[in-house]
Parts: sequence; C-alpha cells; structure tokens
Amino acid sequence: MLKDRLDAVGMVRTARERVVARVREAEVVAAALSAGRNVVLEGPPGTGKTTLLRALADGTGVPLVLVEGNAELTPTRLVGHHDASRVLSEDYRPENFVPGPLTRAMTEGALLYVEEFNRVPEETMNVLLGVLSEREMHVPRYGRVPARPTFRLVAAMNPFDAVGTARISPALYDRSCRVAMGYQDEDAERAVVAAATGGPGGLVAHAVRAVRITRDCAELRIGASVRGAIDTVLIAAELAVVRGRDGVDGLVDEDVGEDAALAALTGKVTLGDGVSRAVEQVVVDIWRRAGEELGKG
Repeated sequence: MLKDRLDAVGMVRTARERVVARVREAEVVAAALSAGRNVVLEGPPGTGKTTLLRALADGTGVPLVLVEGNAELTPTRLVGHHDASRVLSEDYRPENFVPGPLTRAMTEGALLYVEEFNRVPEETMNVLLGVLSEREMHVPRYGRVPARPTFRLVAAMNPFDAVGTARISPALYDRSCRVAMGYQDEDAERAVVAAATGGPGGLVAHAVRAVRITRDCAELRIGASVRGAIDTVLIAAELAVVRGRDGVDGLVDEDVGEDAALAALTGKVTLGDGVSRAVEQVVVDIWRRAGEELGKG
C-alpha cells in the first residue's frame, strides 16, 4: 500500500536499533524528510550515510532507490528511455518506456538516494533541480510524471576537495537541507567494528586507534574510514589461523597485526604531496604508534 506521509518516529526507532551512535543525525534527517524536505548528507566515506538512510527508509516503510553518482550518470540513465527494439515495431509509446531510477522513485513515492552526488554531471543535476522545484517532470514521448507525496531526494556527498568532485549549485542547496556526518567518536567506532567482525577487544581497539591516527597524520592527505579497521580485524583473524596462532593472544601479535594493517590500510590512505616515504612505512609506524598509545608497546 502506497503511503501519503513519512513517519519520523518510526524512522528514528528503526535507526536506533540498527545504527551505532547516530541518534542526533537520525532524528534530524527523519524530521527533515517528514517535513517534506530533501536532504544532503555531507561527510567523508565510511561514516554510515548509507546505513543510516537504509534504516530510516525501512522505519517508515517506503522504498529506497539507490543511484551511484558518477560522470556516466546522464539524464537518460536517471530518467529512463524507450526500448529501442520495441520503438522500431511500435513507434514511441508510453508502454515501451523503461523507467529509470528517478521515474521509479517519483511514481513509487520512494526515497531516491544518490551517492557521490557531487560527481554527477551538471546536466543531470539540472534535471533533479527541476524535479525538486516542481515535484514533477515531463518526459518526451512519455508524458508527465508527478511525484507521490513521500518522494524525497537524499544526496550523499564527500567533501569538495575529494578528487573528481565539483561544487553543488546554490539552487540545489536552497531546495535541500544539509546534515553533516563526521567520523564518530572512538568508542562508537569500536562498537561498529566489534559488531561487524566479532573480533577480540584488544585487536578492535588497536585497529580503530590506528585508523583514527591516519586521519590526523601529517604524511597523509586522506586517512582511512572505519572500514579500514573492520578489514584489519577480519584479515588479522584469518591470518592468525593461517600462521597457527588463532588464539586471542595470537590475534594481536605484532607481525599478524602489522601485516593485516598493511593489507587493509595502504590502499585506503593517500600520501600527502612531497612525502618521500613509502605508504607501507607510514602505515607500519601508525600501527606501532597505536599499540604504544594503548599500552601495548
């Protein structure tokens, strides 16, 4: 059954059950969506933007239509197209139109979630701007597409200085509400990693501390998200088994942890300009520093 409104209380209730330490953001986003506003979630990768929105959508019982934002997201891919083979035999008819994610979200009253929003081409942005302004669009040879009352756009974007990003126009910001999602505190990140991996507390704490150090390291331009800690713990657990040290103590052996961190983190961080050391050296130093700070040195 299609809904006519979004239930903010239901959204927050579900988010509380599924998302670690994001109560404030869940409440604000739910309130904005329930009030009929579109939302821009802005923050670095790995801060739980998608997880939060999935929980909110489930909590209110509306569909979630996910779109990956990139340079190939043309207006046609977003809106839809006529089936070329059927056009040849039937000519252009509404029946042979294949709806794109925007059309589906509008007709289903769904949340349209566009990831990497500031990588979307300007002409595609303009299509979205028109929909946000009028809550309807006209598709050539198909007709008018009105948005159901529960349709919303939720756009997720990384900071502007990330490679390949562009600035969002003031017109789009004017039709949306912005919610910043930074990294969670250390206790919350430990809880996230523990829930995702089931790893021992010492290893989880070590991995989380290491990824947090990467974010403030002078030699790194971009640090790792909590995904780096999750991968480190998972790899360390398997590596300990491979090396015959699969007890709790073995999971935090220096060589096991370092090798896991090298595999998990070196591809997730970016060296700063002019840094001469190899990324592997930087990550090993960070791993050892994290151990010293936690009293393991």
